Amino acid sequence: MSRRVLLTGLTMLVGATPVPSQLLIRDERIEAISRGRSNALDGADAEVIDLDGALVTPGMVDLHVHLREPGQEHKETIASGTAAAARGGWTTICAMPNTVPDPHSPELMADLNRRIEESALVRVLPIAPITVGLTSNDLVDVKALTRAGAVAFSNDGKGVQLAGVMYDAMRSAAAVGRPIAAHAEDESLVRGGVINDGRRARELGLPPMTRLTETVQVARDVMIAEATGTHYHLCHASTRQSIRTLRRGREDGANVTGEAAPHHLLLADDDIADDNGFYKMNPPLRTREDIDAMVEGLCDGTLTCIATDNAPHAAEEKACSFRNAAFGVITNEHTFALLYTNFVLDRRFRLDQLVDWLTVGPAETFGMSEAGRLRVGGPADLAAFDLHTETTIIPEDGAGMGRNTPFAGRAVLGDCVLTMVGGRTVHRRGRRIGETDHYEMGDPQ
Repeated sequence: MSRRVLLTGLTMLVGATPVPSQLLIRDERIEAISRGRSNALDGADAEVIDLDGALVTPGMVDLHVHLREPGQEHKETIASGTAAAARGGWTTICAMPNTVPDPHSPELMADLNRRIEESALVRVLPIAPITVGLTSNDLVDVKALTRAGAVAFSNDGKGVQLAGVMYDAMRSAAAVGRPIAAHAEDESLVRGGVINDGRRARELGLPPMTRLTETVQVARDVMIAEATGTHYHLCHASTRQSIRTLRRGREDGANVTGEAAPHHLLLADDDIADDNGFYKMNPPLRTREDIDAMVEGLCDGTLTCIATDNAPHAAEEKACSFRNAAFGVITNEHTFALLYTNFVLDRRFRLDQLVDWLTVGPAETFGMSEAGRLRVGGPADLAAFDLHTETTIIPEDGAGMGRNTPFAGRAVLGDCVLTMVGGRTVHRRGRRIGETDHYEMGDPQ
C-alpha cells in the first residue's frame, strides 16, 4: 500500500532566502513541493510531521568518511558510522578503503556491499583503493572494481609515492570514468612530523610537518591529471599553495577538483592550546592564511565541496600526546551547525553557498545524478536544521562510537532535527535510533 508523509511548518531556500514551504512524500519519492504560504498541499490522507520552522535542505553528501568496518570495529562500525551520518543530516556518504582488509578485489568489494546492505542507515558508496594494501606497488583492477560498485579510487591515509603508479592509476580511472581521490602526502618529507611546521610546533616541542608533504604531490598529480584527462580530486586540501596549484590546473584545462574539511576551515594551528591528541589530524591544522585561501577556493569554485574526513578512533588512541595519538577527528554529527554558526552567522558564507557545498557540490563532483537535490519525482533524501535553538556539542551523546572531537562544549545553532533517506526517518532529534523506525517511511505527528 502506498504511504504519504506531509512535512509542514518548514522553510526552504529560494535563492538565498528561506521561505515557508511544505513537502509531500509518497513512498520513497517526493510527490510535491510548495513554496510560499498561499500554496498549501493537500495532506488529508498523509502522516504529518510539523518541523516548527526548521530549514529543510537536500540530504547532505559526504565524499570522505571512515567507517572502519571491516577490521577496526573497535573504532566504528557501518551501523554506528551511518547513524552518526544520519544524526548530522548526511544521506549519502562515500566510504574510504583504509579498512582491514582494504576492498582491493571484486570479492572483497562484494563483502563490503553485503555489510552495507545489512547495516547502513544511509546510502553508502564505497571507494576502492588505488593499490593493494594502500601501498605504492600493485595497482588494483580498476575496471573490475568499477563493475563491483566503486564510486572512486583512493589510497586515503597514504599518498601514492611513485609517479609511475599514479600515472597508470589515472589512465585506468580515466578509461572507466571514475575519479582519483588523492590523499597527497610525500612520505620522504614527513620525517616524523605530527603538527604543522610553525610557531606552535616550536612552542610545544613537537616534530613539525612541512606543508611540502602535501603540495609537492598536488603539483605532481595535477600535471599527471592534465596529461591523462583524468578527474583528479584532492582530499582535504589544507594549504594555500595546494589550492593555488588546483586553480592553475583548472585554468589550464585539467579536470581537477578539491574538498575542504570542516576542521581545517574552523581551526588553525594557533588554536592548539597544549599537547592534546584531539587536535592531531592529517593533514595538520595550518594557519589563518591557509583558512583564508580555503574560503577563497570555495567561493571561486576551485574547491567544489566540503567533506568531513570523519575519522573515529578509540578513546585510548587519542587521549595522549601528539607524538603517540592517531591522526583524525570527528565532525560529521555537527558539521552543518559548526559551519552555519561560524561562517554564515559571521557573514563569511551565504546560507545557500553553505548548503550547496554540502549537497549538490559533492554530488556533482562525483557524478551522482540524484543525490544532493530536492525535486518532484526525486528521492526523498532530506535533512532539517533548527537555526534558532542553541545546542551544545556533547561527544558522549553522539550516535557514532568516536568521541575524538576538538569541538566539545561548543555552543552552536543549526542542529539537525530530522533526516530522511528514501522517505524513511533515520534520525529524529530527541529519539534514539531504535525509536525512529527506519524501516517506516515517516512518523505520525
